[in-house]
Amino acid sequence: MRLKLIYLSTSIVLLLARCVSDGKKTEETSTFISPEAGRTINVGDSVNLQVKLTDKADSVVYFADGERLSHSVGDKPVSIQTAKLPLGTKAITAKIYRNGAEPEEISTSIVLKSSLIPQKLSYTVVQEYKHDTESYTQGLEFHNGFFYESDGLAGESSIRKVELSTGKVLQVTPVDKIFAEGMTIVGDKILMITYTENLMMEYDLKSLKLLREWKTSYNRQGWGLCNDGNKIYNSDGTNVVHILNKDTYMEESYLEVYDNNGPVQYLNELEFIDGKIYANVYESDRIVVINPANGQVTADIDLSELYPSTSRDVDLVLNGIAWDAHGKRLFVTGKKWDKLFQIKLSPQTAL
Repeated sequence: MRLKLIYLSTSIVLLLARCVSDGKKTEETSTFISPEAGRTINVGDSVNLQVKLTDKADSVVYFADGERLSHSVGDKPVSIQTAKLPLGTKAITAKIYRNGAEPEEISTSIVLKSSLIPQKLSYTVVQEYKHDTESYTQGLEFHNGFFYESDGLAGESSIRKVELSTGKVLQVTPVDKIFAEGMTIVGDKILMITYTENLMMEYDLKSLKLLREWKTSYNRQGWGLCNDGNKIYNSDGTNVVHILNKDTYMEESYLEVYDNNGPVQYLNELEFIDGKIYANVYESDRIVVINPANGQVTADIDLSELYPSTSRDVDLVLNGIAWDAHGKRLFVTGKKWDKLFQIKLSPQTAL
């Protein structure tokens, strides 16, 4: 009998402990009614936000990636417009306030995509120039009448100043044992990134002398760079363009780039032209034009007939965009191409 009582007492204790434990595990929290996690929405469409509350609340404040969107009284739904939100995955958070207590916080997510069909742009060749076939072009900019170019490949990389009319390399600084990638001119300096070494390098614009190099705080590949005078844009081979502070070179935000078919991957060399980002798409003859406000591709340029692969090494792809802001001239080239082209863009006419 005593053994039976001990067994029964132990069973009751274990049962009570389990109930307490289960009570903790099943503690109720508020949930999102709308939107459901991962819902895909075309940018510009409205979306309803609503939560199911476990207890009466004074107010609910909604955020997208930390930016305040709207608020509601209690669990009343609110409708928000998405036109001004950047594309891509957005964390939607609701902070639920009750009687001055710490707010309850719950989250869901949406994916904003583009339904805009990019405008097709055609081109005409204005002029051809010579280009150094030793340059595996990674970054290209036009400044005060000259090209500045970073060329890659491990052990062969350099940064250089090039004469437009002849293609002659006027100055060159080798970049030893590093695979150089994109570059951009910031004031009187050149900022250059590297492929996999997670290094940034700063050069003097006039002398091309290396001023400093440092490890970045992130771990990702470096591909392209450009700037708009206020911000620096950095591609990493995905559909993401990182936005850096032009003074500290630290990342402040990012864009996810989409066209009407989805994310645009392999974004490479970048150039900022009249308020838009122009980007080479690696291993293609395509340049996309990106709205820097939200990551939407607004125009598409097919350069497959510019320098057909039958006339060059098929592995040496289109890469390199430079803009003469004063003369309104657009230049493009490719990796180890013997030609650099000045082209003029125009809307493609219907056939």
